[in-house]
Amino acid sequence: MNDLTVAETPANWDRLKAMVLDSVSSPITKRVYNMALEEFLAWFRQAPQPGFTKATVSAWRVSLEERRLGSSSIIIRMSAIRKLAAEAADNGMLAPELAAGIARVKSTKCVGVRTGNWLSARQAQALLNAPDVTTIRGLRDRAILAVLLGCGLRRSEVAALTFAHIQQRDGRWCIVDLVGKHGRVRTTPMPNWVKVAIDAWTASGVDAGHVFRPVIRERVSGDRLGEKVVWQMLREYAAGIGIPGLAPHDLRRTCAKLCRAAGGELEQIQLLLGHASVQTTERYLGTKQDLLHAPNDAIRLRVAS
Repeated sequence: MNDLTVAETPANWDRLKAMVLDSVSSPITKRVYNMALEEFLAWFRQAPQPGFTKATVSAWRVSLEERRLGSSSIIIRMSAIRKLAAEAADNGMLAPELAAGIARVKSTKCVGVRTGNWLSARQAQALLNAPDVTTIRGLRDRAILAVLLGCGLRRSEVAALTFAHIQQRDGRWCIVDLVGKHGRVRTTPMPNWVKVAIDAWTASGVDAGHVFRPVIRERVSGDRLGEKVVWQMLREYAAGIGIPGLAPHDLRRTCAKLCRAAGGELEQIQLLLGHASVQTTERYLGTKQDLLHAPNDAIRLRVAS
C-alpha cells in the first residue's frame, strides 16, 4: 500500500492512531495528540486533496492558519500528523517517499512568548488562606496549594506525591527523586511553610502511601487523589478570591516568578522546576543544585499553626 484513504482503510486509521498514542508516555501529550488526530481525520474526510500526501497535509496546515490558531496549537497538531505519517511508513501502510514529504511540511513560526498567568505575592497569600482549615478537606486543600505555590509541582506530580518522596537532605526537607515530565528525575527543596501545611493535613491520619487523598464527608476515602480533582479544587478557591480561570500550571509559574522576584538565581529556579531546556527558564546556565540556599525559601507566605 502506498497511500492511505479513509474509504479504503478505515481500520488502519484506528490502528495508526493507537500506535501514535502508544509511542508517547506523557498523559498530557496523549490527550493532545488524540485530539489533534481526531480533528485531522474529521477534516480529512472532506479534504480538497485526495490521499494522505504532502499536499493534503499542507492544505491541513493552511486550514489551521485560517482558523487563527496560535503558533503553539498549530505546531502541536502538525507534530501529531508527522508522527502519524512516520508510524504509517514504519508499518508498511504508507510509501516512505510520501512520509518523507509529509515530514517536510513546515508547521509555523513561533513568534514571541506567551505571557501566561501568575499571581502576585498578595494574591498567592490570599489563595493559600482561602481553604477552611477547620475541616479535613480544607487542610488537604491548603497543603496542595502550598505544594503548588512553594515547590512548583505540576498537578500530575502533586497527585503522584508519596511520603517516600518527602525526606531530609542537607538538613532540610525536600521532595526527593520526583519523576516529572518525560521521566526526568529531580529533587525539589521544600520551604518550611509548605512542610507545616503538609503536617497539618497528615495529622488527620494519613501517614503512608500517597500524600493527598480524596475526602468525602470529612473522611479520608481512597488511596490517591486524581489530577482532575486538583484542577477543580483550585478553580473553586481561585474564583472565591476573584481570579476565575486559574490553572494549576499558573501556580507553577507563580512559584518561578516569586522566586525570581525574591532574588533567586535562574539556574536554581530551573532545577527547582525540572526544566530540561534552558530556553524554558530564560536560557539558564547549568550548575549544581544548592539545597542549602534554595530559591523558594524566599517566598514569604505563611501557614497558620
